[in-house]
Amino acid sequence: MRLGEGRRAGAAAVASALLSAVLAACVGAGAERGSDGMAGAGPHSGGRSPGAAAASGLPGVGERLRGRIPVAARQVVAVYGDGRNSARATVVLYAERGRHWERVRAWPGHNGKRGWTAGHRAGDNRSPVGVFTLTDAGGVLADPGTRLPYTRSASFAAPRWWARSHWHDFDYVIAIDYNRVKGAPPDDPTRPDGQEKGGGIWLHMDHGSGTSACVSVSRAAMEHLLRTLDPHEHPVVVMGDRASLRA
Repeated sequence: MRLGEGRRAGAAAVASALLSAVLAACVGAGAERGSDGMAGAGPHSGGRSPGAAAASGLPGVGERLRGRIPVAARQVVAVYGDGRNSARATVVLYAERGRHWERVRAWPGHNGKRGWTAGHRAGDNRSPVGVFTLTDAGGVLADPGTRLPYTRSASFAAPRWWARSHWHDFDYVIAIDYNRVKGAPPDDPTRPDGQEKGGGIWLHMDHGSGTSACVSVSRAAMEHLLRTLDPHEHPVVVMGDRASLRA
């Protein structure tokens, strides 16, 4: 093998290892039993811009979290978890209309299979409670018409040794900006707050059960979100179990 070929092979091996690390986070403990989702990240890492929300009256969200919604945000994806230890959730898209939040669409969904936490650690199978920006998207399939930066790549495909029901989980994904670099593709493995905080938390397509930390919804819901979320509206996700959201 010539030197140049060796270097290219080495670079490919590094890239493959990084991708494997990201997908391993997706798998989570027990993925062979049909559970998935990306590993989580802590509730105080990057991706949030504190400030008083411009609009009032976001249903079911108390002053503490409402105050973390950036003033510029005009779109909110609210994830209402059924309970602290529940994997079921309702996902609602709101748009600011004047000084109030108007409910646009709602869908059933799932979150971490062990529920929610305010102090996520990698591998705990709980989704982090908090407010996070939404800046980047991607997936296996072609861009369905989103305004968000979209990275299409076969590298998003779930491994075929996963349960068949999980194979299309990452056909469409929206990165939740938590312990990640905004502006990077969703599968970028950089973790600014360290690997122990987890990372790679996404909105992605649902397979009918809990994840390792992601939020999942139907394909129709993902397509609607991708076509509706607009960087100029500074979209955010507000997520947690209902009690934590109200606090």
